[in-house]
Amino acid sequence: MTATDCLICAMEEAEESATVFRDPLWACEIIPGFDVPGWFVLRVRRHAERLTGLDEEELAVFGRRARDLVGAVSEVTGAAATYLLVFGERNPHFHVLVAARGEDVPEDRRNGDILRLRAERADPVAAARLVPAVREAYLRLSREALPAASG
Repeated sequence: MTATDCLICAMEEAEESATVFRDPLWACEIIPGFDVPGWFVLRVRRHAERLTGLDEEELAVFGRRARDLVGAVSEVTGAAATYLLVFGERNPHFHVLVAARGEDVPEDRRNGDILRLRAERADPVAAARLVPAVREAYLRLSREALPAASG
């Protein structure tokens, strides 16, 4: 697969209304087809396949981005659980699905079965309405996590 064939690379063209953040290494958006309210995709911006394809800087930053995004999604949605899912078979470009799981999700749709909600609860409009609040919470949490400047 090349970057020109990659669905995840194509997210570089995502609308601002679907974008939580973009920095030089990582981005987070709502991806069509996974537009369940409270679901976001965190992806490395360059075409890197699988976790093993990340360079040292991308790998070092990934943990902070994932932590801050999970915190923001959990805060905004009030989710009972927020999953961080990595598969990468169909789209090997390294990305993770951050999926909020509310109390209203039945037992047979929890854990890995949450992906069954993809069709059942898709709502692009409601998903997009969450972006500004998640963006604001993410930015606040990522700033709070910065180490104090040494003087």
